[in-house]
Amino acid sequence: MYHKMSERTFVILKPSAISRQLVGEIVGRLERKGLRLVQAKVKKISREEAERLYAVHRGKPFYEDLIKTITSARVVLMVWEGRSAVEVVRKLIGSTDPVKAEPGTVRGDYGLDITDNLIHASDSPESYQAEHSIFFTESELS
Repeated sequence: MYHKMSERTFVILKPSAISRQLVGEIVGRLERKGLRLVQAKVKKISREEAERLYAVHRGKPFYEDLIKTITSARVVLMVWEGRSAVEVVRKLIGSTDPVKAEPGTVRGDYGLDITDNLIHASDSPESYQAEHSIFFTESELS
């Protein structure tokens, strides 16, 4: 089976991850899986940044709730690197709906709500390219 060599993925720990003091737990899970933290920053996302991030969901019934949630307080923005990083992170975080997420995943263990499900992660190398560039310059990642 072919495995992608090192690739990068973009992750946001949402306001609830910070308020519930789960940042260390989630970062630790990613590190223990062998991923390497390339860059991180804590900031409050602007509405414009949130609209760019969630552009694929514009017009959907839950769009405004996504925007409101992600802009409500500070988040942790991160770029991670490792073998098949996008796929690895998606498996570690679990299904978008915490009710459907497997136990042992971040959302399965700690998620309470489908909109504020603790964490956002790129779902493809293409979404990584689009998403990380909203928040990080290339010089920050070299």
